[in-house]
Amino acid sequence: MRERLQGDPDQMRVALVHHWFVSLGGGERVAEAMAAMYPEADIFTLVAAPEMVPESLRSHTMHTSFLNRLPFARNIYRHLLPLYPMAVEQLDLTGYDLVLTSDSGPMKGVILSPSALHVCYCHAPMRYIWDQYHEYRSHMGRFARASFGYTAHYVRGWDHLAAQRVTQFAANSHYVASRIRQYYGRSSTVIYPPIDTASSYLAETQSDAYLTVGRLVSYKRIDLLIQACNKLSRRLRIIGTGPEEARLRSMAGKTIEFLGNVDNETLWNEYANCRAFLFAANEDFGMALVEAQACGRPVIALGKGGALESVVSLDHAANRGQSTGMFFGEQTPMDVQSAILRFEMEEHRFNPHVIRQKAQRFGADVFRRSLGDLIDGALHVSNAERELQLCL
Repeated sequence: MRERLQGDPDQMRVALVHHWFVSLGGGERVAEAMAAMYPEADIFTLVAAPEMVPESLRSHTMHTSFLNRLPFARNIYRHLLPLYPMAVEQLDLTGYDLVLTSDSGPMKGVILSPSALHVCYCHAPMRYIWDQYHEYRSHMGRFARASFGYTAHYVRGWDHLAAQRVTQFAANSHYVASRIRQYYGRSSTVIYPPIDTASSYLAETQSDAYLTVGRLVSYKRIDLLIQACNKLSRRLRIIGTGPEEARLRSMAGKTIEFLGNVDNETLWNEYANCRAFLFAANEDFGMALVEAQACGRPVIALGKGGALESVVSLDHAANRGQSTGMFFGEQTPMDVQSAILRFEMEEHRFNPHVIRQKAQRFGADVFRRSLGDLIDGALHVSNAERELQLCL
């Protein structure tokens, strides 16, 4: 099906490029789905902690950047921003015909052979140098703020130029596509990330506990969920780990439970048995939102960003009978509290079978088919352009 750029299709060399493997999240699941499409692909990344490389990827040949050799690289990788451009450009992808980048960082800047096709699946332009730059800066001390400002200015210019090296962009949501257009001046095809709907199921009964899943980092705003559930004395179960964990534990009341990282079976069991899924981040897409819906569970989410594309809100009368969740307007504990109370008054209106059915449009099979079609189309155009050049 996929033509080689030149010659025998069976000899097409494919590389998969992912920003880093230091935790397990949505980006890593996308990388797994890409690798399943190309089982012989080599993998390139900046930093990799062996235990954080998904099991399905460990049979692939993996190449890391010089950053991986730095002491404690897997713990300090976010502070190595000034070195990202050099580290990316030193990854040697000579001889690869097709390069797929799974990128929410600088990986779009890899240097390829002139004849190579580069398809970038963009989870988001780097938040900390683009749309959330001022927010990140506001939490820094005076010296760090000045240093970060200079570094971000340099990397921002490089990142824009690096985006021009991409043959074809795919975005994980319309929300991200708009930022790709704004910051890079590039169009993109929206392909929603792959949700393992085959592992999801409807539970016969639910607990009285709410659930949230994600990396414990500041922009996820799990602190708001904790404060709201503390105030209302509602049970909240939290899956995930991250640098914010100690702070979040310190503010958690007796109804808050931290489960850490869990295995896949436990994760889906938590989704299926929760009362509802809580989400307070302004997220690019939010795979966990859809995973909860795939188990028939309603979502209470911030009404911004990618959530607007995956949640059918009960707040609009036209959606009654087809709703999968409800929104709150601002990132405040009071807004979360009000949304939980509104949900509990309207809980009977949600149909688990409808919610589960709505989630099927985000299945992994849809992702593979859509990405495959995009790659096929890009290969066809590339071959046609090459043939035209030979004729001139």
